[in-house]
Amino acid sequence: MRNAEFDRGVVRATTRQLKTPHSPLRIPHSRGVGLGTVRIIAGEFKGRRLKTPAGDRTRPTADRVREAWLSILQHPVRGARALDLYAGSGALGLEALSRGAVSADFVEVSRHALAALTANIKTLAVEDRTVIHRVDALQFAERLHPGQYDVAFADPPYAGEHAARLVALFRLNPFARVLSIEHRGDQPIAGDDTRRYGDTGVTFVYAP
Repeated sequence: MRNAEFDRGVVRATTRQLKTPHSPLRIPHSRGVGLGTVRIIAGEFKGRRLKTPAGDRTRPTADRVREAWLSILQHPVRGARALDLYAGSGALGLEALSRGAVSADFVEVSRHALAALTANIKTLAVEDRTVIHRVDALQFAERLHPGQYDVAFADPPYAGEHAARLVALFRLNPFARVLSIEHRGDQPIAGDDTRRYGDTGVTFVYAP
């Protein structure tokens, strides 16, 4: 697995393992990994359990929501270059890999989430198909090229305007063929298609 460090607006890929004591990110081996788990719903890694981050700052996507979400994208995901913004445990990007994506990039800044994400990548032995970027998701997206990814996922904090800002950015620079965002069910997002699952909404925005 390659990791990346954001420095003066440039994402620099390295070949150092994110979890090693000498990593510039200094992610410990177990500290920050919570006791909760989520499962891979379908595909190559179906049934495998993923660790979730410690603390209450990260909100894992419910299994039923993730199942419906990935079912909608089942065809675009196959053979795709996937991007998981606000990645948390990495469940969305890893589910995409399980369902046939060829690679997944994860963008996350939380120390605890990075510890869980790194552990999950190692558990599934997909280091050679993944890249972790420790950088703010909006800053990362601002520097992407049109069409750089095929499928992009985002699960930003419900509080604030993260989802709306990401959609506005995508409209100006469609960095994937489709962007899908989780948000509060009662929050209107200016996308192309919104599905609601209880108090959770998932909005899809398609490149022109």
